[in-house]
Amino acid sequence: MSHPYDYDLIILGGGPAGVTAAQRARELDASVLLIDRGPLGGACTNDGCVPTRFLAHAARLIRNAAEYADYGLAGAAPAVDIAMVMEQARAMVERIHEKKDIKGFLTSIGAHVFENAGSTAFVDPHTVSSSGTGRLSAAKFMICAGGRARRLPIDGTELALTHSDVWMMSRLPQRLLVAGAAATGCQIASVFAAFGSQVTLVDTAPRIVPTEDIDLSTEVARAFTSHGIELLMETSLTAISETAGGVQRVSMLSGGKGFEGDFDAVIAAVGWVGNVDSLGLDIAGVDVDRGYIKVDERLQTSAPHIWAAGDITGRMMLVQCANEDGRVAVENALTGSERASGHAIVPHGSFTDPEYGSVGLTEADARSRIGDVVVATVPYHDLDRAVIDGRPDGFVKMIVDRSTRRIVGAHVVGQQSVEIVQVAAAAMQANATVDHLAHLEFAYPTFTSVIGLAARKVMTALGIPEEAEWERSAI
Repeated sequence: MSHPYDYDLIILGGGPAGVTAAQRARELDASVLLIDRGPLGGACTNDGCVPTRFLAHAARLIRNAAEYADYGLAGAAPAVDIAMVMEQARAMVERIHEKKDIKGFLTSIGAHVFENAGSTAFVDPHTVSSSGTGRLSAAKFMICAGGRARRLPIDGTELALTHSDVWMMSRLPQRLLVAGAAATGCQIASVFAAFGSQVTLVDTAPRIVPTEDIDLSTEVARAFTSHGIELLMETSLTAISETAGGVQRVSMLSGGKGFEGDFDAVIAAVGWVGNVDSLGLDIAGVDVDRGYIKVDERLQTSAPHIWAAGDITGRMMLVQCANEDGRVAVENALTGSERASGHAIVPHGSFTDPEYGSVGLTEADARSRIGDVVVATVPYHDLDRAVIDGRPDGFVKMIVDRSTRRIVGAHVVGQQSVEIVQVAAAAMQANATVDHLAHLEFAYPTFTSVIGLAARKVMTALGIPEEAEWERSAI
């Protein structure tokens, strides 16, 4: 491309959206510079999904050890050295960095990369500057600078940890309060309960994971309570103070009544805001709304030469969505295409205990939008594999449009839920009917075969009997 600038495209941010965009830009033969203020990989790799999944696996190993006797085994329960666990979590992050070698790969395909470049900002609409790069210009830009944990808007908010602080813990808190009962907060609560902390989970919402199907939320809450996690719903934190002994005294409000509790640590998981503050977006002509960059369906900002993707847009803040948006945005920026960013079918979940996974519409949304739907729920104790593995708690819930027999939603609680729900998502993406899943010969004994059981239960509800079922329970 011929123009008076240093690059065809400069990308700000080296997380999933930015790295994917850089790869796609090179496939389109554009000259590309990717700049990250810190290490490549984004929040998910460095202090989000990767180390959190590591902690979830450690928690699962503890719970597995409690089942030794059921399988004729003998052994001592694991002892938790939280400092060692966190050290190993950080080591795993480095292993993932070495495995991916993002900078080496991008350099090998002809992209230019600056990591740990410090704060980068626009100095005019086509030029950015940082201490690591100096002034550099481009015909077009993509902003993929990610986000950060939202702080509690209360006195003493600085006393609360965020997920970014967890990795430096050296002592296991005996009493832990987790503020925020969405996916991140629930994962933290589940992990620390397994480690041995007395966990209290607080949220202003009426139920945990409030955006998920209500049956899923209810089942996860039941399991959390059985694990000793205290749930305080419709409760807000009003202040945090530190006592003479270093204990966090938390003031709370519920039903118009105030009360206090003492905790050894408070972790806030109350949302995510875009890293928009220091980018000089006003100089570039990029509009911001409520802490996120405003984009249209093509992911173009208010500045016609600038696009944005990933968490900084405040849309679907998931790695899989950031990857897709990175592709969409860069193709629109460099080819003039009019691709819209969708995210209609996005399988997702959380590595709590029990795990949960979802895709598509909740039952309430399906009945509101579609009307006539068929809903089938199959308990995990119908699965031979779940009984064999000592994981009989949970269910799959499948929601089908009666008129088209298309799957419009699936919600799973239990072992391997996040893996299982992707089978339903693949069927939805392929526009398959429930008939296809009902007659798919799933391997036995597997957790995934619960999808087939649910599909056959839907078929029976549709008046097409599928009652000759091998995997079933007498309960």
